[in-house]
Amino acid sequence: MTLLSQLLSVFPAVVMMMTLIAAGYFVYHPGLWEAIAPFLLLYGLPPLVYRIHAWRYPVTKGIYYLGDRTYSPWWGSHQIQLLYIAFPALETVLRLIPGVFSAWLRIWGASIGQDVYWTPGLEIADRELLTVGDRAVFGHHVGLYAHAIKPKNENLMLYVKPITIGSHTFIGAGTRIGPGVVIDDGSYVPAKTDLYPHQRVQQQALETNQSTTA
Repeated sequence: MTLLSQLLSVFPAVVMMMTLIAAGYFVYHPGLWEAIAPFLLLYGLPPLVYRIHAWRYPVTKGIYYLGDRTYSPWWGSHQIQLLYIAFPALETVLRLIPGVFSAWLRIWGASIGQDVYWTPGLEIADRELLTVGDRAVFGHHVGLYAHAIKPKNENLMLYVKPITIGSHTFIGAGTRIGPGVVIDDGSYVPAKTDLYPHQRVQQQALETNQSTTA
């Protein structure tokens, strides 16, 4: 693990510590900037650090090995986002206000359409590797994972590829979507569906399956 990898691995803890210190300072010295500071640290510092990191170390699709001595841009990006994965309530609050969570994802580099509906239980592991069209609907506890890791030859093989979800799609509750998955416009994904790497969901195929079942 490189020095930068080690530094970014403690980034979530540093942000939490700084936020707690800022909140404690506000209690003893209340003021406008003192009240804003904890929110800036929680919601402003990580995206800013991510943007700087992405400019220098962009995350690209492909196969990598985490056990190598070279720096992994995905690892650094994941550590910067880890705070919101560990404490999902931080993003759940944003989903209560229409349009705010979509804007939040765009800050991280995601391409998000208009009027997308996000349920509170959604989990996104790689915000920068996500494309969603207009008026898509996500059910409860949907998981979006644009990376996959598995042991190989005494190493950890990492596969990274963006997820693409078309407009007017419906993703059923409990669905897990892997790297490289493409869901066409107007598609319906039943609840608790597992979509594996490189899988494509086509509207016509889904309609045919539904007609056959009926």
